[in-house]
Amino acid sequence: MSEHPISNLMTETMAKIKEMVDVNTIIGTPITTADGTTVIPVSKVTFGFASGGSDFAPKHMPQGAPLAFGGGGGAGVTVSPVCFLIITRDGSASILGVNAQASTTVDRLVEMIPGAINKVSSFMEGYKGKAAPSAPQEPATDE
Repeated sequence: MSEHPISNLMTETMAKIKEMVDVNTIIGTPITTADGTTVIPVSKVTFGFASGGSDFAPKHMPQGAPLAFGGGGGAGVTVSPVCFLIITRDGSASILGVNAQASTTVDRLVEMIPGAINKVSSFMEGYKGKAAPSAPQEPATDE
């Protein structure tokens, strides 16, 4: 039995989608600045596809002739920037988020994580190597 035309249609549609979307679409090509800072773009990719078809008997075909096939397929791809990963020359890394509105509470929490980590790190850096403050002494009075 020969392969049905809908199989070829779906295979061709998926091949075209694969050409459009690869890993470099999600994690972009690193960009290095003159001062040695590396910036890596990160995107969110969503896509969908549909295909369908129908076998039908043409009006002027003799009885018992193979059925004709009509079909089509389509796809849609959306690429949305999410953030930039910034790596400085000294090796420290930070995330610069793109100000897209989070749609769920979980998305909002995930967006807050890099900022919270940066704040805790800078807070801890401020106390590194400092001695605990001594208790204030009361001024001497002449009585």
